Amino acid sequence: MRCACRSFNVDKLLLCLTFALAASSAFGQVSPAEIPNLKLKAVEQKYLPQLQALHKAIDGAKFSFPFLLTRYVNSDPDRTSTFDSRGLEFVNFQGETVLKVSGIYRAAYDSDQLTENERAVHTFHDVIIPVLGLVAQQIPADVECDAIGFEIAYHTRDSSKNFAYEGRENLAIVMNRQDAFVLLKETDEQQQQTLLNRSAIYVNGKQLGLALSDRDAFDLEALQESRSTSYRAAARSTQASTGSPILLDSNPAAIPPHVEPRGKPSSSAGPAVVSPAASAGSKPPVPAAPSADPKATPTQADADQLQKRFQDQLDSLLRVNNPSLNLVDYASPSFAVYHDKLVLQLTLRNTLAFDKNASSIYKRAAQTFDLFLAPELKTLMQKLPKDAEFDALDFSVLNRFSPQKDPSEAIEFICPRQAVESFMDDQITNQDFINQSTVLVNGIRIALNLQLVE
Repeated sequence: MRCACRSFNVDKLLLCLTFALAASSAFGQVSPAEIPNLKLKAVEQKYLPQLQALHKAIDGAKFSFPFLLTRYVNSDPDRTSTFDSRGLEFVNFQGETVLKVSGIYRAAYDSDQLTENERAVHTFHDVIIPVLGLVAQQIPADVECDAIGFEIAYHTRDSSKNFAYEGRENLAIVMNRQDAFVLLKETDEQQQQTLLNRSAIYVNGKQLGLALSDRDAFDLEALQESRSTSYRAAARSTQASTGSPILLDSNPAAIPPHVEPRGKPSSSAGPAVVSPAASAGSKPPVPAAPSADPKATPTQADADQLQKRFQDQLDSLLRVNNPSLNLVDYASPSFAVYHDKLVLQLTLRNTLAFDKNASSIYKRAAQTFDLFLAPELKTLMQKLPKDAEFDALDFSVLNRFSPQKDPSEAIEFICPRQAVESFMDDQITNQDFINQSTVLVNGIRIALNLQLVE
């Protein structure tokens, strides 16, 4: 799934339409025979009847403005001879299998009255939520995909100049599959915001921190910073104030329910589009600011001092214990600063090999921890400098694929030192350990539920 506009190849499309004329005339559905990827072809074939029923249901649904499914959101629906209305298919997006719903919402938002964030919020409520409800009716909750994605195009009107100008905007949202089905049942806006905060959201290919209750989007830097906050602390805070759990059981390693937006909330609600729009919901409470940490914030100079002090021991660790600990020989253990914490970085080579086409990044991350890193921890920790004062360990594990035609994959586990010690002493479970840690795949943070993906 792409978040910017797609190129529109008419010749290729006409061939596809000729091949799938029977299916597209009745249900407008992509034929499995058109999909070259074997995994996607198999999933498309398996759920073809449900996709056809879903297409029919969306075609018959009523929206505030007409909504047309289309495979290419930059196409012209008025050119009926070349318009491809097959807007449901399984696609690859960042290495994951995504059930994609794409279409054109024939609304024209007034950009003088609605911000980019507000236009996206209205599209979310007016199109994505109703369509997601139809998805839940036709598609099983355990559908064989990692995520559900929406790519919706709509128009914006700008009359601030001497002439009226109308352009097109594309909203793309990719949600974890479990989150998507839970979102549909969630009526509390604060809980909806929590689920959206850990989704991939773009407008015209640019990342957006979608804020349901504010005029402006969340500041992306603040949103990213909030993702490093402990889930358990956020859960305890929210549970104490609401009397109910904050997040779904299937995906506990998530972010707090609210991030302060960069702009001030709107004092009055303007019209959403050229016709009436949904009213704005109530604002979630802003949590109290955390108390100041009396400990001085570490700097790179502090990390360099630690490095100089323990360099001989770290070099010895790499030289003497490399075969048993699987440390790579080209990256010596080193101290660094990560999110105002002193961390010890270690790079290891996984002894496991993965079939990239037969596993997701979540399953590989889970197996990397359970089958490789966790068994190594006790031996590894025994070899580290005993009197070195640092806050966390940064384990970067290099995964290889079989066959080895694909480049290796780096899965990073940034773990508080106290969590490592508690895990080794059998005081917490492996999931508790992951919940207190940060997991990155090729530099992108993920939420990880070990039992769910194994």
